[in-house]
Amino acid sequence: MLTELKNEWKKAIEEELKSYLKCDSIPALAIGVPPKSEMGDAAFPLFPYAKAAGKAPALIAKDIMASLAAKQHPAGEMLLAGPYLNIRFDIPSLAGKIIEDAISSSDNYGRTEDLSGKKIMVEFSCPNTNKPLHLGHMRNDSLGESVSELLKAAGADVMKVNLINNRGVHICKSMLAYKLFGNGETPESTGEKGDHFVGRYYVRFAQWEKEVSQAKEADPSIVSDPSFIDPDQEAQKMLRLWEAGDAETRSLWEKMNKWTLDGLAESYKNMGISFDKLYYESETYKLGRSEVMKGLEMGVFKKEEDGSVQVDLSPIGLDKKVLLRRDGTTLYMTQDIGTAVKRHEDWPFDSLIYVVASEQNYHFKVLFYVLGLLGYKWAEELHHLSYGMVNLPDGKMKSREGTVVDADDLLSELTVLARSEIEAKGREEAVGNVDDTARKIALGALNYYLLQVQPQHDMVFDSKKSISFNGNTGPYLQYTCARISSILRRYEEDKESYDCSFDASQLTLEDEKILLKAIESFPDTVRKAALSYDPSIIASYLYENAKTFSHYYHDNQILKAETKELSLARIRLISALRVVMKNGFALIGVPYLESM
Repeated sequence: MLTELKNEWKKAIEEELKSYLKCDSIPALAIGVPPKSEMGDAAFPLFPYAKAAGKAPALIAKDIMASLAAKQHPAGEMLLAGPYLNIRFDIPSLAGKIIEDAISSSDNYGRTEDLSGKKIMVEFSCPNTNKPLHLGHMRNDSLGESVSELLKAAGADVMKVNLINNRGVHICKSMLAYKLFGNGETPESTGEKGDHFVGRYYVRFAQWEKEVSQAKEADPSIVSDPSFIDPDQEAQKMLRLWEAGDAETRSLWEKMNKWTLDGLAESYKNMGISFDKLYYESETYKLGRSEVMKGLEMGVFKKEEDGSVQVDLSPIGLDKKVLLRRDGTTLYMTQDIGTAVKRHEDWPFDSLIYVVASEQNYHFKVLFYVLGLLGYKWAEELHHLSYGMVNLPDGKMKSREGTVVDADDLLSELTVLARSEIEAKGREEAVGNVDDTARKIALGALNYYLLQVQPQHDMVFDSKKSISFNGNTGPYLQYTCARISSILRRYEEDKESYDCSFDASQLTLEDEKILLKAIESFPDTVRKAALSYDPSIIASYLYENAKTFSHYYHDNQILKAETKELSLARIRLISALRVVMKNGFALIGVPYLESM
């Protein structure tokens, strides 16, 4: 339809340009969208050909248009718009097929085969077992889940994986704090969720560290006291005991790990996040160490005078990087090397996408380079989906200081706000299960707010703005779709009175044309979002649809249009619109609601 017609025009204009420029090959012709609908439905910029033609782009457009007008060309009306040759299509004549394609495909509409046959692994979340999930994790989780769904919609075989960071000196810090200050309490005895309980001791370690630092400043001689304990040194000692397999240390580690993992599992369930496979650093760090030793034998790594193993990064414009400490303990880099190798052994992927914040750009540049040095060809297909930080209206979050927005608390807060909105509007009876509806509104608000911003950009999360039923929010989209569903329910109740056939040519209004073009472009929109790993493309698409529908609904009757034929045409139009809205919701984690 429109996509095919645009490609036909692209080919026709390119052939005409070759003749015009008297050459066999030219730069590919771009396809754009005019800024205003009255300027057409497709725009072909002719800037790239000005130098070869020795003419201004506007003159080239005029000449190409005149030449094509004298020949048989694809369906559509040509328009001049300065340096652009634009095309206007007869949208009403295509309306029937656009609508029927969407409705007949239903849940599968929008899916493509662009990545068919590709095995793509997506790593996201990757929590530490020393604290609960916070708002930063939630952006990661929303991105990972959405990108996975987009890749599936583009035909890929996707495996979602989570690397549990359950070992290392940071884990030892919460363990050490619990050992010193816990007095045997447990999540059960305090009534806390396990991950919150352990996180409290991670914060306690930071407080203890600060207390010791202040004491040293007040009296430097205390470091010589036999009873003096240096927090960081003690944590490093605990890490060495853990790597040596010390029974007491391992027992404490297993107990505290379980508390956190049980809590995280509950959080994931509430947020609608799932994984196909979990990896644990405790199970892959040894493989990482062996890979580093292999690289040492290959001569791609070097043992330094202090006993550490390092890699020279000057070929990629960086300095050296430690891969094994001088005491033989491993680092994040070591563990990630082992994890990547294990994953490819488990499921030989065509590509692996790491969804990790931009703070780790250096880490992944080094990781991919190191894996290449080790001889793994698949290292060329490793990708870092680097996303910006999530800040609060009053600044950054800091886990060690306990100044973060807890994921569980945020979802609860949004649910309470959603319930208040339902009650304020007197909609309890209409929505049925108020608690379930409020939870779905909260989840939609959260995911949409986190995904509407392009991944690479930093963002500020405002919980009150996110839950608003007006503006560019998840609840606004859900409410729009619920309104469409309400109209369609009323139609179904009186369906027999529409004793006429569907006539798509009735759809001639500008808003109707805009909606038809949007419905037809949904598969292409999904394709673009999937190939660029960018859910914000879907979010923007859905918001524009919602705005157009709201304007259309405000200005026009649907069930009570001038004629039954017009009503039926409009009913079919919004039925197709609901298909793309529902399918789009599923790609960005916004629950569809029949009523709100």
